[in-house]
Amino acid sequence: MSDRKYWIAVVSKEHVEWGVAGGFMQACHGKQAPLKRMQKGDGVIFYSSKERMTDTEKLQTFTAIGEVADDLIYPFSMSDTFVPYRRNIKFKECRAVSIIPLINQLTFIADKRSWGYPFRYGFLEISEGDFNLIGAQMLF
Repeated sequence: MSDRKYWIAVVSKEHVEWGVAGGFMQACHGKQAPLKRMQKGDGVIFYSSKERMTDTEKLQTFTAIGEVADDLIYPFSMSDTFVPYRRNIKFKECRAVSIIPLINQLTFIADKRSWGYPFRYGFLEISEGDFNLIGAQMLF
């Protein structure tokens, strides 16, 4: 039995793209706690409800997939007043995939009519089966 876990981080597409370019992730406005739940080798999928944090238009897309690269959690100074925590991620080549056609198959979504509910906290653990289902659509 593997100790590997699987996660979804809710992050705007713009911020996901910054993370992919830099090989890192931030979650929940830079909080350390979600990152501490992860271990080296865990799988992570990024769900982007919007293109940018300030947008009102919905995106509802899985935008990146990867693996936790190491055991490091580190602060990164983005400004004098904002120092979020980061984790290194080995991102995989992938395509963005809408969540809409997958909703009925995803087990972490108990109420298919209120399917967005599990994403409300910005970070959640999912099953290996759900990770593989989403990953099969994303990976080339």
